[in-house]
Parts: sequence; C-alpha cells; structure tokens
Amino acid sequence: MSEHPRLLQTVLDTPDVRGLAEFYRQLLGLRYRPGDADLPDPDWLVLVDEDGVRRLAIQEAVGMARSTWPDHAVPQQLHLDMTVPDPESLIRQRDRALSLGAAVLLDRFEDEEEPLYVFADPAGHPFCIFVAGEDEA
Repeated sequence: MSEHPRLLQTVLDTPDVRGLAEFYRQLLGLRYRPGDADLPDPDWLVLVDEDGVRRLAIQEAVGMARSTWPDHAVPQQLHLDMTVPDPESLIRQRDRALSLGAAVLLDRFEDEEEPLYVFADPAGHPFCIFVAGEDEA
C-alpha cells in the first residue's frame, strides 16, 4: 500500500469544454477517453495518451474570468510546462499552437539559456513551451 496519493490528471476549468479539449487534444496529440468524443454537450471531458493514461481533464466553469497574466488583476492559478528538444522544434510548436487558437503572452525565443514562449490557450490559461535543458529532458 502506497504512502502517497497518485496523481490522476490535471483539470482545467473553462466555459467551453469541447473547444478547450479540442485545443489540447490537437496540440499534445492526445485522444478522448472512450465515450467522451461523442458526448453532445459535455461539462467534463478526459484526454488520454496513446497508452490510455489520463493526462488532462476539462471541466465546465460557467462565467470563469480569463487570466490577465502577466497583469495580476485575474491571476493564473496554474500553468502547464511543455518541452521540446531544440529551437527549431520550438518554432514549429509555436506555429502549431497559434494555428490551434493560442495567443503569445511572452516571447523569449532569443534567450540563450532557456528559449521559450508563454501562451494563453483559448480559455486564457497560460502555458509554456520551452527548449528543455539536460536536466529537464
């Protein structure tokens, strides 16, 4: 018996459950949990990886205020960090994220130590994509 709880998934709140689930499904190459893809008006969806492991859940939050980061008027309450192996991959993933509906909040591509972009997803949640250092790969 384990002394620690097991992290099941990260849950993101949004007023548009299907829209945000589609954004992350496409961005991260995930798929819907069996049965979730066909729900007509979901208030909860789960995204899994190729092995069926839960990665993200998307939950309805009617009237949720969009984060105003970097301004603290409406703070971010969590963000996701994603890594890529090199600057060329970072540019490719930046372009993919933008085509899927993300917006750039911070462009640090020219940073020699840690090139990165901070984005807002379609619901306003900040997330980062950066070139992984050796200890982060």
